[in-house]
Amino acid sequence: MRENKVTFLTQAALIAAVYVVLCMAFAPISYGEVQIRVAEALVILPYFTPAAVPGLFVGCFLSNMIGGSVAADMVFGSLATLLGAVGSYYLRRSRILVLLPPIAANMLIVPYVLRYGYGVPLPIPFMMLTVGIGEVIAVAGLGSVLLNVLLRYRKYLFGKPELL
Repeated sequence: MRENKVTFLTQAALIAAVYVVLCMAFAPISYGEVQIRVAEALVILPYFTPAAVPGLFVGCFLSNMIGGSVAADMVFGSLATLLGAVGSYYLRRSRILVLLPPIAANMLIVPYVLRYGYGVPLPIPFMMLTVGIGEVIAVAGLGSVLLNVLLRYRKYLFGKPELL
């Protein structure tokens, strides 16, 4: 039982660290009104392990903090990632549906953060579109590629899968 806790914490910490590294490595496109946060491709990881849920939340929070985000972004942007990760975990039986919650959560929450946290004067529906496009590229594009690659190596990376 203790081994399972250590594995869970290790996986969560690793996912958080990779999220932060990806945000920092791609910083010019990871922040702002129009963004393609490459790290969001990791939101497919709840398909493989429940440890991804807290890992993604912590990684997003730390990335926003290190990236100089306002407090509203640190809180609500991170909560959007958490909601997306939880949704993905619950829809993990489908390789297609696992992609949808992170896109929807960020598309619905982040434009309000941009407006009220950063004072971006663009219309909220337009920012929903721009954030949504960035999420589709990161999650449906990069995330689905990552999902397919990890499916080939899941037994080596995540142990015996509980789904399959």
